[in-house]
Amino acid sequence: METAIEVKNLITHYGDREILKDISFFIPKGETTVILGGSGCGKSTLLKHLIGLLKPTGGKILINGNDITEMNENGMNEVRKKMGILFQGSALLNSMTVAGNVALPLREHTKLNKSTIDIMVRMKLDLVGLSGFDNFYPSQLSGGMKKRAGLARAIALDPELLFFDEPSAGLDPVTAAGLDELIVNLKNVFRMTIIVVTHELPSVFTIADYVIMLDKGQVIFAGTLDALRASENPRIRMFLDRKPEQERYSPEDYFKIIAGE
Repeated sequence: METAIEVKNLITHYGDREILKDISFFIPKGETTVILGGSGCGKSTLLKHLIGLLKPTGGKILINGNDITEMNENGMNEVRKKMGILFQGSALLNSMTVAGNVALPLREHTKLNKSTIDIMVRMKLDLVGLSGFDNFYPSQLSGGMKKRAGLARAIALDPELLFFDEPSAGLDPVTAAGLDELIVNLKNVFRMTIIVVTHELPSVFTIADYVIMLDKGQVIFAGTLDALRASENPRIRMFLDRKPEQERYSPEDYFKIIAGE
């Protein structure tokens, strides 16, 4: 598989605490890769590294062969022009209409005239199922509609890399399934490289071609969805089968602790 992103020996600390522990993997080009793991495993920190919002303690992140960990802000901004990002809370500007939010990257990073930008905005909104909502404000949209509006803005510049941070967070199952279907369609139609950070198993099984699974700051799996399903790694099985970790203490032990025994 052709590689879009390669991570080599990435290490991250928050103070004295090691968050990512010398991890290495690659993300295939033109596929949907899911970064999977439970809360606190380091997946959100990893996403911040991949989009250049956070510098690691050590290691490399190669995008199209260029190490973004060594880039200054100007260099990173050039790389970001080829990225689209849908943040967990959509990150829409409340003072602007839906159309204004989608048009923003086009106005900032291109020299297109207003009429052309207006046409492109309508095309992107139509693509995500928001035709006719151009003049609505974010406060007038449902949670799912905000996600779609954020996605329209993320794809405004036709990015090579499209990132999603917990896209199903806060959505009901039906709305989440609709967003999953939209992600699949984007990949199939535009052959984008899509990276999705999530812990939602229904979404993983719907959208993923390739999976990176983190556990306690380490990569415990990197491979296809079928290989993930077949894995016998106990940490992976615990996550996929939704089994809680064994309690450190039995109920009897707790009573003894409380009683001071």
